[in-house]
Amino acid sequence: MIQIEALPAFSDNYIWLLQDTAKRHCAVVDPGDAGPVERWLAAHPGWQLTDMLITHHHNDHVGGVERLKALTGAHVHGPANERIPCRDVALDDGDQVTVLGEVYDVLAVPGHTLGHIAFFNGGAATPVLFSGDTLFAAGCGRMFEGTAEQMQPALARLAALPAETLVYCAHEYTLSNLRFAKAVEPDNEDVLERFEAVSRLRAQDRITLPTTIALERLTNPFLRTAETSVKQKADEWKGHSNTSHVAVFAALRSWKDSF
Repeated sequence: MIQIEALPAFSDNYIWLLQDTAKRHCAVVDPGDAGPVERWLAAHPGWQLTDMLITHHHNDHVGGVERLKALTGAHVHGPANERIPCRDVALDDGDQVTVLGEVYDVLAVPGHTLGHIAFFNGGAATPVLFSGDTLFAAGCGRMFEGTAEQMQPALARLAALPAETLVYCAHEYTLSNLRFAKAVEPDNEDVLERFEAVSRLRAQDRITLPTTIALERLTNPFLRTAETSVKQKADEWKGHSNTSHVAVFAALRSWKDSF
């Protein structure tokens, strides 16, 4: 049984720490800063960092890789089509990687960056997804390199995963994302209820993750491009009819960029 813990980094990043308590082995996802991982290892003598899973090349996700590699020798698994420091294993869509005895499917999810990947463990007791900066709680990443034609299908692919899948994304953006979701769907009771719950958590400086695919389908406007009310709001924003899911998504993303 793998335990997953959040190590906060920078102002709003999470480095996900996976722990095999029987073997005292651990792995990390997107260590943008080596410091939080080093401090955890120092506080847990006898534990070994064996692997690093990398979703994309941005520095707040890879900035700690080189130091942790030098300190621990951990294997670095990252996207084949991006420059990842110290990468040992280059991963493409459809590949599998075994970490701490668990098998993860590699999913290509371009848009935020061109080579962005996600890691999905469908064989766990409860399925697990590490989505990096593609799918956020109630939101999605900006399109720094890719296009709406790439990112909307990538998000739809993630939305099609089992409803109970736990989603571990890389940032604490949930409350600001829900403010936007409320603007898009002001009458969506699920959004309003989630906004209140997340507001209470953040008032106590508590983490709002993981989320689930089921909750995202109900409250994440970027996964709800088929909803008439969402399309209508996208049309209002653009001033014309958006005739495809990709067009609705693109309108929502441009709105969110200036929200």
